[in-house]
Amino acid sequence: MGSTSSIGQLVFKGMKRLNRIQSIVFETAYNTNENLLICAPTGAGKTNIAMLTVLHEIRQHLQPGGVIKKDEFKIVYVAPMKALAAEMTNYFGKRLEPLGITVKELTGDMQLTKGEILRTQMLVTTPEKWDVVTRKSVGDVALSQIVRLLILDEVHLLHEDRGPVLESLVARTIRQVESTQSMIRILGLSATLPNYLDVATFLHVNPYIGLFFFDGRFRPVPLGQTFVGIKTNNKIQQIHDMEEVCYDKVLEQVKAGHQVMVFVHARNATVRTAMGLIEMAKNRGEICFFQPDQGSDYGQCEKQIQRSRNKQMKEMFPEGFGIHHAGMLRSDRSLMESMFSRGHLKVLVCTATLAWGVNLPAHAVIIKGTQIYDAKRGAVVDLGILDVMQIFGRAGRPQFDKYGEGTIITTHDKLSHYLTLLTQQNAIESRFLDSLADNLNAEIALGTVTNVEEAVKWLSYTYLYVRMRANPLAYGINHKASQMDPALELYRKDLVVESGRKLDKARMIRFDERTGYFASTDLGRTASHFYIKYNTIETFNEHFNPQGTEADILSIVSKAEEFEQLKVREEEMEELEQMLCSYCQLPAAGGVENGYGKVNILLQTYIGRGEVDSFSLISDLSYVAQNAARIVRALFEIALRKRWPLMTRRLLTLCKVIDKRLWDSAHPLRQFPNLSPVVLNRLEEKKLTVDKLKEMRKDDIGHMLHHVNIGLTVKQCVHQIPSISMEATIQPITRTVLRVRLIVTPDFRWNDQVHGSVGEPWWLWVEDAMNDHIYHSEYFLLQKKQVVSGEPQHIVFTIPIFEPLPSQYYIRAVSDRWLGAEAVCIINFQDLILPERHPPHTELLDLQPLPVTALGNREYESLYKFTHFNPIQTQIFHTLYHTDTNVLLGAPTGSGKTIAAEMAMFRVFNKYPSSKVVYIAPLKALVRERIEDWKVRIEEKLGKSVVELTGDVTPDMRAIAKADLIVTTPEKWDGVSRSWQNRSYVQKVAILIIDEIHLLGEDRGPVLEVIVSRTNFISSHTSKSVRVVGLSTALANARDLADWLGIGQVGLFNFRPSVRPVPLEVHIHGFPGQHYCPRMASMNKPTFQAIRAHSPAKPVLIFVSSRRQTRLTALDLIAYLATEDNPKQWLHQDEREIEDIIGTVRDSNLKLTLAFGIGMHHAGLHERDRKTVEELFVNCKIQVLIATSTLAWGVNFPAHLVVVKGTEYYDGKSRRYVDYPITDVLQMMGRAGRPQFDDQGKAVILVHDIKKDFYKKFLYEPFPVESSLLGVLSDHLNAEIAAGTISSKQDAMDYITWTYFFRRLMMNPSYYSLEDISHESINRYLSNLVERSLRDLEGSYCIEIKEDDQSTEPLTYGRIASYYYLKHQTIRTFKERLRAELPIHELLSVLTDAEEYAELPVRHNEDQLNSQLAQQLPLQVNPHSYDSAHTKTHLLLQAHFGHAQLPCSDYTTDTKTVLDNAIRICQAMLDVAANEGWLVTAISICNLVQMIVQGRWLHDSSLLTLPHVEQQHLSLFRNRGNRKGQGGLNEPIEGLPELIAACNGNESVFSAMVARQLHPSQTAQAWSFLSHLPVLEVEMSMKGWWEESQEQTERPIPAAGANLRKGSSWLDVHADQEYVLQVSLRRLNLGQQRRRQDSKAQAPRFPKAKDEGWFLVLGEVDRRELLAVKRLGYVRNHTAVSMAFYTPERTGKCIYTLYLMSDSYLGLDQQYDVHLNVTPASIAAQVNSEVSHSDLSLG
Repeated sequence: MGSTSSIGQLVFKGMKRLNRIQSIVFETAYNTNENLLICAPTGAGKTNIAMLTVLHEIRQHLQPGGVIKKDEFKIVYVAPMKALAAEMTNYFGKRLEPLGITVKELTGDMQLTKGEILRTQMLVTTPEKWDVVTRKSVGDVALSQIVRLLILDEVHLLHEDRGPVLESLVARTIRQVESTQSMIRILGLSATLPNYLDVATFLHVNPYIGLFFFDGRFRPVPLGQTFVGIKTNNKIQQIHDMEEVCYDKVLEQVKAGHQVMVFVHARNATVRTAMGLIEMAKNRGEICFFQPDQGSDYGQCEKQIQRSRNKQMKEMFPEGFGIHHAGMLRSDRSLMESMFSRGHLKVLVCTATLAWGVNLPAHAVIIKGTQIYDAKRGAVVDLGILDVMQIFGRAGRPQFDKYGEGTIITTHDKLSHYLTLLTQQNAIESRFLDSLADNLNAEIALGTVTNVEEAVKWLSYTYLYVRMRANPLAYGINHKASQMDPALELYRKDLVVESGRKLDKARMIRFDERTGYFASTDLGRTASHFYIKYNTIETFNEHFNPQGTEADILSIVSKAEEFEQLKVREEEMEELEQMLCSYCQLPAAGGVENGYGKVNILLQTYIGRGEVDSFSLISDLSYVAQNAARIVRALFEIALRKRWPLMTRRLLTLCKVIDKRLWDSAHPLRQFPNLSPVVLNRLEEKKLTVDKLKEMRKDDIGHMLHHVNIGLTVKQCVHQIPSISMEATIQPITRTVLRVRLIVTPDFRWNDQVHGSVGEPWWLWVEDAMNDHIYHSEYFLLQKKQVVSGEPQHIVFTIPIFEPLPSQYYIRAVSDRWLGAEAVCIINFQDLILPERHPPHTELLDLQPLPVTALGNREYESLYKFTHFNPIQTQIFHTLYHTDTNVLLGAPTGSGKTIAAEMAMFRVFNKYPSSKVVYIAPLKALVRERIEDWKVRIEEKLGKSVVELTGDVTPDMRAIAKADLIVTTPEKWDGVSRSWQNRSYVQKVAILIIDEIHLLGEDRGPVLEVIVSRTNFISSHTSKSVRVVGLSTALANARDLADWLGIGQVGLFNFRPSVRPVPLEVHIHGFPGQHYCPRMASMNKPTFQAIRAHSPAKPVLIFVSSRRQTRLTALDLIAYLATEDNPKQWLHQDEREIEDIIGTVRDSNLKLTLAFGIGMHHAGLHERDRKTVEELFVNCKIQVLIATSTLAWGVNFPAHLVVVKGTEYYDGKSRRYVDYPITDVLQMMGRAGRPQFDDQGKAVILVHDIKKDFYKKFLYEPFPVESSLLGVLSDHLNAEIAAGTISSKQDAMDYITWTYFFRRLMMNPSYYSLEDISHESINRYLSNLVERSLRDLEGSYCIEIKEDDQSTEPLTYGRIASYYYLKHQTIRTFKERLRAELPIHELLSVLTDAEEYAELPVRHNEDQLNSQLAQQLPLQVNPHSYDSAHTKTHLLLQAHFGHAQLPCSDYTTDTKTVLDNAIRICQAMLDVAANEGWLVTAISICNLVQMIVQGRWLHDSSLLTLPHVEQQHLSLFRNRGNRKGQGGLNEPIEGLPELIAACNGNESVFSAMVARQLHPSQTAQAWSFLSHLPVLEVEMSMKGWWEESQEQTERPIPAAGANLRKGSSWLDVHADQEYVLQVSLRRLNLGQQRRRQDSKAQAPRFPKAKDEGWFLVLGEVDRRELLAVKRLGYVRNHTAVSMAFYTPERTGKCIYTLYLMSDSYLGLDQQYDVHLNVTPASIAAQVNSEVSHSDLSLG
């Protein structure tokens, strides 16, 4: 073993060397990646060979330093029997434990959760189980993709019943290897078989390297085989003869001193045989040979045996006989095994399971009889050759025996059969044809086979194909056919087509014979997932109907093909009769005489936990139970898909009945094993239902049950039964579609032992009892943490309604696991008011296209490349260009709405040249796009000034005042126009153009509402009308919008969606699957096919919901391309050129995908990468672009085909997947069809199947726009109150009537939960609304409602909220949580708890990333809130200060979002602190702002803000004192001010300091930063009235350095009087500043340009009180500021301090003391200062 690595030695601990076989194979197994097939006799140590390959795999994932990357690989070991799987799990588990590798068993008995599978590196499983797992590819897609080694034990099973499963596994694996180019090594282990070359070909083993064949000579112990045939035909004689022969053979061995194992084939036969042998021995007086030797430990063993409950076992032991079968208790079986291995038992009579499951060798083995009962076939069959070989493999103990002996005793006619089998002359054949249809269906459902051609190729990977070519006659192919068609293409095609037809007939697939395409159906997918045979599905199709009872269901189940072979035997009849009477609650169709009747009885007996005696029935029972559970589950899914409510509910109940083995009439508490039967029976007698028990006290329950202490346990159990309460609200969207918002609140106690640790699954459906139909169904999981915290889950879906309205629908939720756990909620339609019918669309008139010259202006005409306007533009031209009416234009995406906007702009330029145009676009990206276009066309060519105004770009006032065209976002314009009274430029606006105005209905809609309402309000107050032009997609309720915009007959143009310049063809496909990620993955193949079918060479856009999905989709598409003849068919550029471009790309995934002509586009990419991708796509160099949904809005790249892959995205705030707004989907579809190139566009929309109907409806008829102002009304009212527009409740009511919300309230009252539209109701509704909103604001300290309960007054906090555009909740948080002296880290958590950050996305699984990130950061956060947006914000800010490594690119963009808002929120905090007069907090907030801008902690040295200077470089500045000759400058430099002083504007001094560690270019950047830092000089004087002088005077303030004892250094002032402190600031380092005439701060780590500014704070340190604060912009060369304050009332000396704080830099703050001597107050001076107060306050 020395030749293995250190890992090998750990694993093979205690083994000195390998045996011969292992040594021969060692090199190939341990040191190469070759596929292997090893044929060797049983007992040759094949398991160790498997271990060698496992070690080879592990070594490939070994990092230096001995760490194994456990999440990179999985090893799957497929063992043919569960018993063997358990043994292997044990063996590998023990051996691999030292390496920390987990080995788990995954079989029918041992289910694993998804999490457990992910945490396991090696899975031991059975062929069927692994087939099921890989069939659901998708659910476990990640799983089958990281399998790196597949070990198939006992491959010679290929010609048994279960062979086909192995074939489909191998075929699937090898196809995966070829399509994904991933490496999966296959290792086949088998007994010796003749046609090993065929098997090698099938496993893709290289016969010269990986094929090893060892025959019987390599047995570790040679085996002598004896065959005995019994000649008589008389049954009774036969049995007698067998006993005789068996006894003789046994005696012969025992006399020779050997131990013997006798194998029989039924559990009860073990006892019979043993007793028979004992009797014969006694009769012949030979019993003494068998009795155990009275050894030393014999007595002790006898005691152990006597303790056992097994009567027969106790009797036989003293005679030296033992029995062993699977029906015995585990302890008894182990006891027998140990007694036999110790030698106390001479003869062990056992069943064949012992040979497979337990490694217990004996010198001699006897097989008595070869007839075995097979439950699966329901008949007696011959013992399989595998079993014989396995049993013979147990003969001969390698340590003690020179040889072993095996004997078979069989009837004479079977003798030759076994002889040939054991001497190996028959080649093994394939049984794949029997189950071809089922396997084909599985592949189609999986999406790996989509047409006949692929299916034919798939067949070529099977063993069937290998054998058909080698032995065509056996498969019914005549000689001629095989010669004509050596590859059997035609034959395979016939097979496929025939199976395809069968499946199509059973509705399991749709097979289009003309094109050869297969499409999977729900039924087929269900059959594949639940492993249901094709014939069973046929039976279901025939008998399954929506009205069946439970008895009908059972009878359908019992007729399934899975149970065909179960026969009724004479000897079982009476027992079945008995079972029918005692355990069957339902009539069993077919009765005792029929096979299916027997199945029915057995199933009901199983549920009723009945006792079964006869051995054959026991094995039948377990077979029935296992299969029935699966079949009922499948029926449940089928019923749900067919939308039959009654049937669905019955089947779900039946599923649980079988799982729990309890009838649904039983008490639900029977599901708890810890309650005794006595208690349960009493509960049922007393009819104590769960609801009653919930209300009773524990003592009362105890008394009722005559068992006082049990009360508590019962009470606990009752509260652990999952129960939920549901509340539904309905909103009509149109007259036929209803949106339901369901709030599900868990109402039970979580207990991990009972409920597990993940969640409780529920099914939910909406049923219409009258029409017996389900309108919507879904599956949801109540997460453990939701139950523990009691937080409700929100579910939103839409359902259809029909007129006349039904009285009610039911929403039913039923637990997936628990009997008696369901909830119902009624949706009542009594008070539902349906919205008004929508007015018709504008018809497109057949007009002559208008030439561009109609503009009548050469300059304007030159802006367009075309000569004529399109039909839509022609029709609206006159209204836009020649009138001033408001216009609403609804037209499909891509119909040239931007040009319509330009027409309206040109009118303003012509008629009102001094006015301004404001263009509002909903996204920054759209603003950018318009700016890039208009900067060129309008600014350069027309000479008009264009200004961008967004959160990222805030130009100064002068630029805005000069601008002709302002392009901005809604929020920004709302913020600007809030104070319209004192902003002249807002009043100069002549036209407001709002793009995408249909976004009124989305989250940001309210802002648009407020802007328009305010504009209308302003025009009505300033008598100067502002024209409003709204552009949108086609609308359903355009009339309402038009009314609100004040548009009469003229000016409303709402064209229908079909009026597209390029017609659009839409395909919608539904995909099943409860879970999001698997569902997305199942869409990849259809996406690929859609591209192949609709747009093989034209550009394609694929929209996905997240950045992760862009990557996964791209990688999958590449995998599909890899199987094509030309994998780079989507790349339309020279390979060399693309290589150069790829060289410049940063993102590693993008490098890979671009090479295949696939681009990715999302916010996480670097700006330059995004530009590269955009250019390549626009110029058709790459054909496919996969983008996140934002691209649909942001950039106008049309494509020929658009695929919308999934219509949900993960909403971090509510932590679930929610639907895109329908507008987004329309916008994405609108990108299909390029007006220049295509005569039609294609859109393919892939949705969750339950939403298919909804999308079908709204993609063709427009979606009505509702208002969402209600949610944020308070904030907007606050802004108007602060601006003075609203001063009473009545004003607020009037204000609401201006809004769009008010228009829709009239049209669709039920949507906004208004009962009816009488005048009183509306008034009551609105006044309640206003009342609520104003109370909220009052609670947030923003306004005050006066005594008269009518008028309102704005408060400081309300003004702050409005000015900084914050939500009132945030201001409330500040008011309640800010205190006089808060340290920075507490301020940070107040900042991150601002309501603004609740929107920050916390994506799927990011809570884990957050907890890992938190480990690296200094400040603790609440460990239970890693999925909260506020916690994430906190972590991102800490990482920003500490330069921590972020886990993924998403976090970088998230950090940008966080920083975007941080400054404005901090400034509001500062205003709050100043208002309260808290000096310390105010100074700390200033510091926090500096930290945010520079991205460093306050306690770090300020030198670290220099670019490229890190912690390790600080010593360069500290140890300057070592060098001599530097004069006085050798103090260590601790911060920026010292460094500025030391360098004194001289770059060479600085470079000398850092030259040793920094690069010259880095030095230059650092110096550029340093030399531009502001150095300010401060002078102060005091202005005010003094008694002795008659006028206002200004007195200088003495320098701080003067002697404080002298009176002259104190300035005399009068008490309690207003003075003004004049501060004059001068910038000293102007020399370097000349080059850069801009006012921007240097902040390399802050995402957007920031103006350099200052805070001036005047305070009194002793009392920690803030007296005044002033904000100051950029100081260019000289600035003067005046700060007014009152002097104290107490006379005497006092010191005020002036702080000058930078708002951009750390370490540049200054402070100055002002020494005042307060003299008694002077009335005259006071009066004077109050009179002049009005002049001062303007200063």
